[in-house]
Amino acid sequence: MVLESAHISTTIDRPADDVYAYASDPRNLSTWAAGLAEQDGEQIDGVWVVQSPMGRVTIEFAPLNPFGVLDHAVTLPSGETVSNPMRVIANADGCDVVFTVRRRAGMSADEFAADADAVAADLATLRDLMQR
Repeated sequence: MVLESAHISTTIDRPADDVYAYASDPRNLSTWAAGLAEQDGEQIDGVWVVQSPMGRVTIEFAPLNPFGVLDHAVTLPSGETVSNPMRVIANADGCDVVFTVRRRAGMSADEFAADADAVAADLATLRDLMQR
């Protein structure tokens, strides 16, 4: 089964390396990813645990890499794990940040749209923080 996807993006007037360094640090999640982390998380056995709007979730991140890959898997309170592809892509002196939102099984069109809107808001917050 193929899941419906939406690619949410923003352009940031800051070098890709700077944005990647900030966004890849789980300690910064609560400053820009309100849809995922309502407060600072803690690392337990190599996995980050945070309180989110969905309840307590765990997050496993792709290893740091030179390619701008910020993929992460979020395990929801239900036990379901959601894979979230995310990239920071150099764009001249700045960068583009792209997050793929996937419509999970059983998710209504309204829930999918709300999820995409939450990601767009998070990326706008990241952009605003990085362009200060």
